Amino acid sequence: MPNGTHSCWALHDGAAGHRRQVLALAHALSQDVHEWTLSTSAPWSWLAPRRLPGSARAFGDAFLLSLNEPPALAIGCGRRAALATRLLGERGARTVQLLDPRMAPTRWDIVVAPEHDGLRGANVITLCGSLHPVDDAWLQAGRAAFASLGELPSPRTVVLIGGPTKAVRFDRSAFEVMASRLEHWLATSGGSLLVIGSRRTPPQLAQLARAYWADTPGLRWFDDSDGANPYAGALAWADHIVVSPDSVNMVSEACATHAPVYVAEPGRATGRVRLYLDDLLRRGRIRALGKHAEPFDVQPLRETARVANEVRQRLGPWQGRAFLPRIDADEHG
Repeated sequence: MPNGTHSCWALHDGAAGHRRQVLALAHALSQDVHEWTLSTSAPWSWLAPRRLPGSARAFGDAFLLSLNEPPALAIGCGRRAALATRLLGERGARTVQLLDPRMAPTRWDIVVAPEHDGLRGANVITLCGSLHPVDDAWLQAGRAAFASLGELPSPRTVVLIGGPTKAVRFDRSAFEVMASRLEHWLATSGGSLLVIGSRRTPPQLAQLARAYWADTPGLRWFDDSDGANPYAGALAWADHIVVSPDSVNMVSEACATHAPVYVAEPGRATGRVRLYLDDLLRRGRIRALGKHAEPFDVQPLRETARVANEVRQRLGPWQGRAFLPRIDADEHG
């Protein structure tokens, strides 16, 4: 069991996007991070973060015992983690909740939510996109770990493929539109394609991508059978990045690099994802994928360092000794 004194706990439900965001902020704030992957069952899984009789037992015996020694800071991402951070806050931990908890944000010390969620409040910090670890140091580590990618023909175009969601119909027809436009890029500019899927990429789209670009220089990665995940190296070596329009996280991380980012048919997105993409288009950080790779000047869009600094400031003079000194967001771009 972790020692709660002078520590930071990062709590999530195991979803890849939730885990990545909460760990990014936790490690930006603390050198002493303990990760909790939370699982629970009904009725708490249905109603979290609302309190019910016996809620302290929602996450099992280990978490129940840990409430006797809460950390200095608890950071959660997702509704289940929001119940856990509420419980820890009642026992003296300072609490930061990521994403809209779907109830009054005043139940936590700080709530961090994307601008496109529309959540506002005196203790709410908003950001463009999502939290992630991508900065110059992360990219440099990626270049070193996958140095062989630098030998691929230039320009190196990284293609990040997600999958269909409720908000975005990214299916075979959407893939074929994207692929046909990339064919024009290859015909006019040459170079290589580094195609990387996600956990949400349907097998049929992965198979289609492998077949479609079978003779194109580069690499294809969709799961562990393709070897080590080259994602960090691909972002680091990219001359251009093309992203399917279904993932705020993928677009956010692409936009944290120094490469121009092109989103395939952003108009396919609806709801909050569409609001986010429209904001990036207005900012000039992304462009819609066209038939030609027209370069444009970019500034990396990185929010994690800024959010971490604002969390420090809002928590006031209280800081556990494990917490890092303030770093100006400008130092990370």
